[in-house]
Amino acid sequence: MNERGQASVELVAALPALLLAALVALQLLAAGYALTLADGAAEAGALALASGGSAADAARAALPGWAEDDVVVAVRGGRVTVRLRPPSPLRFLADRLAVTSSASARPSR
Repeated sequence: MNERGQASVELVAALPALLLAALVALQLLAAGYALTLADGAAEAGALALASGGSAADAARAALPGWAEDDVVVAVRGGRVTVRLRPPSPLRFLADRLAVTSSASARPSR
């Protein structure tokens, strides 16, 4: 029985599974990073609201440039909510992994 080249064949067969596992891992890391950014942006918005500034502008300013088109900021009363889609090569996946973070503050008087 000739087993010459079998390792190469096994590598080629396993390569798609390895690439998929790497893509899933990177996408989950991106979602975690997006959650951290959304937390910071919501807090920045709440601090701005408490000091009498624009909460939406402060929350958007706290995010990096790539998030400009992937963020929704809502301000209701003293609560700032930030919804952020993580970066992804697959748009439908980014929509499913979108994260939301909220922070509250008392508006200035």
